[in-house]
Amino acid sequence: MKDLIKNIIFLLFLTQIIFSQSSDDCLGCHSDETLLGSRNGKSIKMFVDEKHLSISIHKKLECISCHADLKDAEFPHEDELKKVDCGICHEKVSNEEKTSLHGLAEKRGDNLAPKCITCHGKHDILNVKNPRSKVNPLKIPFTCGECHSEGTKVQRQRKIHQDSILTNYTESIHGEGLLKKGLIVAPSCATCHTAHNILPHTDSKSSIAKQNIAATCTQCHAGIETVHQKIIKGELWEKQSHILPACVDCHQPHKIRKVFYDEALSNEQCMKCHSEKIKSKKDGKILFVDLDEVNHSKHNKISCSQCHIIENKFYKRACETITKKVDCNTCHEEVGKKYLSSEHGKLFIKGDANSPTCVECHGTHSVTGKTDPKSVTFARNIPNLCAKCHRDGEKAAKRIEGVGHTAVENYSEGIHGKGLTESGLIVTATCTNCHTAHEILKKSDPKSSIHNLNIASTCANCHHGIEETFKKSIHGTSLGKDGKEPPSCKKCHSVHSTSRTDAEGFKLNIMNTCGDCHKEIASTYFETYHGKVLQLGYTKTAKCYDCHGAHNIYPTSDSRSSLHRNNVLKTCQKCHPEANKKFAGYLTHATHHDKNKYPYLYWTFWGMTGLLIGTFAISGLHTILWLPRALEMRRKKRLKKLSETESEK
Repeated sequence: MKDLIKNIIFLLFLTQIIFSQSSDDCLGCHSDETLLGSRNGKSIKMFVDEKHLSISIHKKLECISCHADLKDAEFPHEDELKKVDCGICHEKVSNEEKTSLHGLAEKRGDNLAPKCITCHGKHDILNVKNPRSKVNPLKIPFTCGECHSEGTKVQRQRKIHQDSILTNYTESIHGEGLLKKGLIVAPSCATCHTAHNILPHTDSKSSIAKQNIAATCTQCHAGIETVHQKIIKGELWEKQSHILPACVDCHQPHKIRKVFYDEALSNEQCMKCHSEKIKSKKDGKILFVDLDEVNHSKHNKISCSQCHIIENKFYKRACETITKKVDCNTCHEEVGKKYLSSEHGKLFIKGDANSPTCVECHGTHSVTGKTDPKSVTFARNIPNLCAKCHRDGEKAAKRIEGVGHTAVENYSEGIHGKGLTESGLIVTATCTNCHTAHEILKKSDPKSSIHNLNIASTCANCHHGIEETFKKSIHGTSLGKDGKEPPSCKKCHSVHSTSRTDAEGFKLNIMNTCGDCHKEIASTYFETYHGKVLQLGYTKTAKCYDCHGAHNIYPTSDSRSSLHRNNVLKTCQKCHPEANKKFAGYLTHATHHDKNKYPYLYWTFWGMTGLLIGTFAISGLHTILWLPRALEMRRKKRLKKLSETESEK
């Protein structure tokens, strides 16, 4: 009943405050970005962003709900205001914070002590469920890390041993679950230390005190004591009479990792045999394992029995009970699903002996990361890795028709391949950048990264700006002509033998590329001066992309087009600086074959052609009719000359 009365009184008080002054009155001044005030003799900005207020969890409250000392105040008010007391609404939390390490530090005047606004913000306080909130589970480690990580002012000035808390947490199983896998149920700083009642581990009331840590951990790990009693040796279970060890005695705070117990089988036992070049009884394979390779691999912290699942580890030779091959999906489930749905995985499911498996690409005991230059999956080594199957004459090249035969060779000669092998640019595109590493699908598959509708997005992983331009262009929005695929990156730049756009070969071939879709227009181009010069092998002449653009091609009616009436003169002036409007009015693709589009040219051509044919026809007829008389005249002339010769004798 008392609580109810308190709540009613509080609501009446809050109502009085709200209706006394509105936030609009305050924002009349505080929405000015240049507004300055003073506090403790220092000049500070008094600007309040209304956008932040509108999305804040406190958006329904008036300013004086928090700034209570402004009730009935005259405006403009005095600069020196009392600090906001969050405890007006959050009494319980406020009391916890006052008795915590943070609250006590603030009470003694420590200028580094965090306050409510340090973690929650001021006017932009967001709900804890909002991903942008500083107290969202995914952001908590970084919010706490602002003070509790190596090199911060707290660490330097207070000389507190916090040299790698944030780093250790990030690398722990809890940190990986939260930050890498996005499991918001994974423990964060606030889960173990609490959000506001943070106390040192030496305080008996602390959530991380030795006698309380088990209760803190069992919030997530319920029934863990029963599990431990089954798997941990008895002598480890009790250090003192009837006192169980605390969780942190075995699992170091902030560095907690999943622990795999050797039980009756350790790596040392495996290496007793496998350090020698022993042979398998089944197929005669050498079963030697180079321990140095294992120690320098990505799996150096994983025991043999985690990969080689053994049914009975208590056998003298436990490996005799191995019944299955190593299944990488046990740990790499997501990657495994992608692989099985890929073309490689489909072959594996069919039982094809030529299907590539994990070990063929990654190795067995010497698996190293893709950032290691010695790794087979390092960017510069990828082409050689894929070439084991896809080089001309190899098993994959024989199976794949068309481009598959020369894929590796063409890539090596292309701009990407040369950038990788000759210039050492490991950021350049490799096989896995375009085809992906594990989810390799046929180009006809709509989900494939190299499907015609997806290829622009794939190329955009490197060429982002170009993709944005291309998607807005007529090519990016068209569906192709005559049932052909719509134009895409690979249409103009080829698949593996991608060349530089400033190379002579690319410039000479571009008309054939464009002409594949625009045959009629291309034929009219070759009748022009530009086209004839290009056919002679000279590239310093206007080509399609010089006038129409490369990735930014738009209809001429579009104001963005380089051939729009407002832009065409500038386009011509790139090569012809003295060009004027009449020059730009030249009909580039005009043809005398199109009667409907160019009637003047059509009738002029046929008129001149008719005149020429008529002239030659009349002249020819005249010549034919005159021929007998010419022959007769020649005959008479010859006879006359003969008679004159005889008379002289």
